[in-house]
Amino acid sequence: MPQTVCSGTMFTTPSGFSPHLACAEPGGEEEEAPQEGPGTGASLADGTPFTSASLDTLIQNLVPTADYYPEKAYVFTFLLSARLFIPPPELLARVCELCIKQQQLDQSPLDTVKVRKFGPKILQLLTEWTETFPSDLRDEKMVGHLKDIIRRIAPCDEAYWKTLNQMLQKLSQRLALMSQGEESIVKVSLNASSISDKLVAFKTKPPPIQKDIFCICNDPYTLAQQLTHVELEHLSHIGPEEFVQAFVQKDPLDGTQPCFSDQKKKTSNLEAYVRWFNRLCYLVATEICMPAKKKQRAQVIEFFIDVARECFNIGNFNSLMAIISGMNMTPVSRLKKTWSKAKTAKFFILEHQMDPTGNFYNYRTALRGAAHRSQTANSNRERIVIPFFSLLIKDIYFLNEGCANRLPNGHINFEKFVELARQVGEFMTWKQVECPFEEDQAILHYLHTAPIFSEDGLYLASYESESPENQVEKDRWKALRSNVLSKT
Repeated sequence: MPQTVCSGTMFTTPSGFSPHLACAEPGGEEEEAPQEGPGTGASLADGTPFTSASLDTLIQNLVPTADYYPEKAYVFTFLLSARLFIPPPELLARVCELCIKQQQLDQSPLDTVKVRKFGPKILQLLTEWTETFPSDLRDEKMVGHLKDIIRRIAPCDEAYWKTLNQMLQKLSQRLALMSQGEESIVKVSLNASSISDKLVAFKTKPPPIQKDIFCICNDPYTLAQQLTHVELEHLSHIGPEEFVQAFVQKDPLDGTQPCFSDQKKKTSNLEAYVRWFNRLCYLVATEICMPAKKKQRAQVIEFFIDVARECFNIGNFNSLMAIISGMNMTPVSRLKKTWSKAKTAKFFILEHQMDPTGNFYNYRTALRGAAHRSQTANSNRERIVIPFFSLLIKDIYFLNEGCANRLPNGHINFEKFVELARQVGEFMTWKQVECPFEEDQAILHYLHTAPIFSEDGLYLASYESESPENQVEKDRWKALRSNVLSKT
């Protein structure tokens, strides 16, 4: 897809930013000064608004002084997007160099009055960085830069060391929790298993091959709550930088190399969350296709319809879509006799809510309603907003693909990154909600480890439940059975 400079109508203005957008036209004349305009709501230290600027100018705008501190929205936007152009350790090194030069921290004696005004501001910037992008600080160079700048201002106030130590202690605890979370996700992935397809061809009526969901939980609301636990646990591990790193590509206008050497590791939490969505789809389909009797399959369908409805009421749109997707998989949807026995009116209402028509207009309307409820909530229960994650990724993908990172004059297209920061920032707010529901370890264990069919296994189970209706299905059934028998 060819990249263009963002059209002004493409953006929704972030809170606290100017309400007007103005994007430079592609192919304009080269100029060194930042492109002015009210577009992004971002402004330079002197108050000049801009929509794009050179990397050097943007870095300068991040650096606090005795009398200046960048807007919080600017700090988040630039720290999020700058990694596309400069590695975080190098960025922090540049910031520290500018601080040393501007505050004359390499001279003796220090200007005590000036440094005491500057000290709290640089500490505030470093605190925002470590709290919002803690994974950046896994690089020892970053910690070295932190200690160096504090060492230079500490002679004016020894309390700066105490503040730094507290910051590093919190950071260490945060990184330890992140590592534990990542390890647990890997462990869960390794424990999850698939049902051998060959078992399906020899389904006996009864007994069942495995435990079903009703053996673990028969209350839709309880299962929806536990699904919300899983969702929020996954969300808690995803850092904002993963959204940027997921779409790293070589910018033809950028002469530098991409800043990420281990791309897979940089987006591991995001990828694990996508795998969870796919697992839930297949788990729902497996649970429906497994029972030998039509009445039991219909009961499972009705159960998951109720679970999906409870997810909608909670604000858990990701589990809702996974359940709908699982029920719409062909091996499930073809079970016409089974569906005829199920009460499906509520299912069609939920399908309507998640209808992709109009770029998911109905879902986006419901999401805005949940977001508004979250903003005015008095309890964590009302604050829950779990977006349909694949659509969020798609939105960010098209923003990235549709707008160039740099303008033809070499400036960074900051307007694009303001919109990126708006979308990611909203997600960051939602992921910080603490799940208000009590954990049920038995249900959580089942959700993570219950065996699921492969795609072939689902088709085979489906054909065993309701015979093929046409020659194409008959040929596929015969091929699947033959393939399974050849492995026995």
